[in-house]
Amino acid sequence: MSSIVPHLINGVRVQGTGRTADVYNPSTGAVTRQVALADGATLQQAIDAARAAFPAWRNTPPAKRAQVMFRFKQLLEQNEAEISRLISEEHGKTLEDAAGELKRGIENVEFACGAPELLKGDYSRNVGPHIDAWTDLQPVGVVAGITPFNFPAMVPLWMYPLAIVCGNCFILKPSERDPSSTLYIAELLIEAGLPKGVMSVVHGDKEAVDGLIESPHVKALSFVGSTPIAEYIYSEGTRRGKRVQALGGAKNHAVLMPDADLDNAVGALMGAAYGSCGERCMALSVAVCVGDEVADALVARLVPQVRALKVGAGTACGLDMGPLVTGAARDKVKGYIDAGVAQGASLVVDGRDLVVAGHENGFFVGGTLFDRVTAQMSIYTDEIFGPVLCIVRVGSLEEAMQLINDHEYGNGTCIFTRDGEAARLFCDEIEVGMVGVNVPLPVPVSYHSFGGWKRSLFGDLHAYGPDGVRFYTRKKAITQRWPRRASHEAAQFAFPSNS
Repeated sequence: MSSIVPHLINGVRVQGTGRTADVYNPSTGAVTRQVALADGATLQQAIDAARAAFPAWRNTPPAKRAQVMFRFKQLLEQNEAEISRLISEEHGKTLEDAAGELKRGIENVEFACGAPELLKGDYSRNVGPHIDAWTDLQPVGVVAGITPFNFPAMVPLWMYPLAIVCGNCFILKPSERDPSSTLYIAELLIEAGLPKGVMSVVHGDKEAVDGLIESPHVKALSFVGSTPIAEYIYSEGTRRGKRVQALGGAKNHAVLMPDADLDNAVGALMGAAYGSCGERCMALSVAVCVGDEVADALVARLVPQVRALKVGAGTACGLDMGPLVTGAARDKVKGYIDAGVAQGASLVVDGRDLVVAGHENGFFVGGTLFDRVTAQMSIYTDEIFGPVLCIVRVGSLEEAMQLINDHEYGNGTCIFTRDGEAARLFCDEIEVGMVGVNVPLPVPVSYHSFGGWKRSLFGDLHAYGPDGVRFYTRKKAITQRWPRRASHEAAQFAFPSNS
């Protein structure tokens, strides 16, 4: 076993003292390293460093902040292979998938490079006699992000590049399950010229999360993870007067209309349902078929492709799927498959008994396909977070839309059709935050914003893009008057106006 993965505080590695957690290679099931878990004193060290760095950083010109991000982007691109390897070793996703995750994260760094334009306020001259008015976008202060295991590179890059170019200091609490790539990327940011204290990485569990929530010096919290934790962070954070955006769980549906290009839809479903072993909050886990004819044809095309999925150690090349992140995650997914069978769904392809030669102790589950799933089954209601696709049969588009609108989650959805009228109705009436038309993973590009509806998002603002700028800044309205020296006016006791 290698040494402990440390924290990064005030520009240097900090080993910390006390508790640690095991970090596994999911492909072998072996513990490869440990990660330090922060106590209150370690977390306070990061908060103090951020507070000390904030006055100078907030007054650094946005163009200079952006220059750091330009250098950071270049370093990320130069180190793509190493970052992808670290992600794959600890998460289990394939190298190709890890590289794709990093590229989407880099897009957010590119957006942050536009800080001088993004932070321009509005200006109005002569709103009254000799009076000018303008708005100023000012940083919030010390802010924090709590990120999940499934995207150890991309999701943190949703948060801190934009927060930092907006003039804030940032504390990142990444997942303790796969911390090495996140730490490596943060050190690249320091190498790019970020001043000490502006960015810290503090590993930990609930103790660290509660410390960030409870600290009066942390002014805003960003979170991506499960709905129960998102709701907890939102309620506890806002109760203390913090600004909070907390992105939660999902159950994403794909609607297949009778006129859908089925071959293209099948290819899209395969990647969206089984890519990254289904450990995506935007994974398509339910295919809603309008009519039995569509459903029968879909099953006939899916079965051979699901059975042919190439599954193995994520660090190998040419694979479709790697393992799940932990043994507990594997067992949870298998438990859902058991429940689906017990509740009467038709198990068409069973991935529970998959064994990868040479990796018999890895956390593997093969691609799994259920047909004739109903809305009462747990495999339909719950976010499984594994390589399980459920087929639901309905009689009309309206029935499909009602099914989706009735679900507690509203993260992402899509429709496969050649009918513009159906697509427009779907986009208008579906109660979901991100919608695709013949696009299986409608993840917005970096200059839009990411977020769901209903119990998939707690808070008013979505992640990254324009909403990210709004979240990480406070708007100040300034009204200024410089009257001519010879001009003197009597006191006015009525409310001022420009009439």
